[in-house]
Amino acid sequence: MDAQVHTMVNVDPAVRRGRPDSVHKMRVTCRRLRCTLRSYRSVLDREVTDPIREELKWLGGELGAERDQEVLVERLSARIGASPRELVLGPVGARLQVWNVARASEARQRTLDALLSPRYLALLGSLAGLTQQPPLRRKAARKPEKVMVKAILKEYARLAGRVAHALELSPGTERDAALHQARKAAKKTRYSTEPARASLGKPAKRLGKRVKAVQRLLGEHQDSVVARDALRNLGLAAHAAGENALTWGLLYGQEQAEADRCERELPAAWADAAKPGLRKALVR
Repeated sequence: MDAQVHTMVNVDPAVRRGRPDSVHKMRVTCRRLRCTLRSYRSVLDREVTDPIREELKWLGGELGAERDQEVLVERLSARIGASPRELVLGPVGARLQVWNVARASEARQRTLDALLSPRYLALLGSLAGLTQQPPLRRKAARKPEKVMVKAILKEYARLAGRVAHALELSPGTERDAALHQARKAAKKTRYSTEPARASLGKPAKRLGKRVKAVQRLLGEHQDSVVARDALRNLGLAAHAAGENALTWGLLYGQEQAEADRCERELPAAWADAAKPGLRKALVR
């Protein structure tokens, strides 16, 4: 946890200056800290840590707008750049740039407003308190291995339930939403294994690696969901302006194919992460 707090503080200047990848680093750090406080809450004073978790959730949400827009525009720009020239009809690149300007500017301002707020400064103070005087309960005196295994298996059980639910659904918006929830659970499970690697060794690392593969696949699926929504809106705007919307439709089809691929590959990736031996190895 100390390392995560230090990362948060150290990346702050880069975020304020708009350095590449800095918002992503701070956002991921927020998630990791939230997961650590959640997964190991049985040994922490929740009167102290629960409010911090809520503030980390708030900050992650404020940072998310800028990061999500960055990822989306990079993805769509790459799609357009890879398209055959004869299939890029109309001012496709220009429309994407115009569409992005207002959204990126608004998202950037949202990030800066958050970092300039008293709420953010109070959060930094609370995080400093965590490292200087960890709010540990008596349970923290137990063997750390037992605490860590219990935390990891609890997160894994939630992930398993969400994946099973998503796979039972037919393709469509309901399944998309369920897969997104499974992705969140995969992140939490993976993050719960990271603090345990020093104590549990390779078993925690192996499980985290398998879950990361599932998370990556679910992340690619969610990126396609977001991209399709944007492409539909861009296509509608192009059509309303009298432009040829063919290119937007073709890109939408590519994103749909990407989502279909992820859904086809998910059962095998999950079976690999769900092997009982991976979990049994944690308790040996």
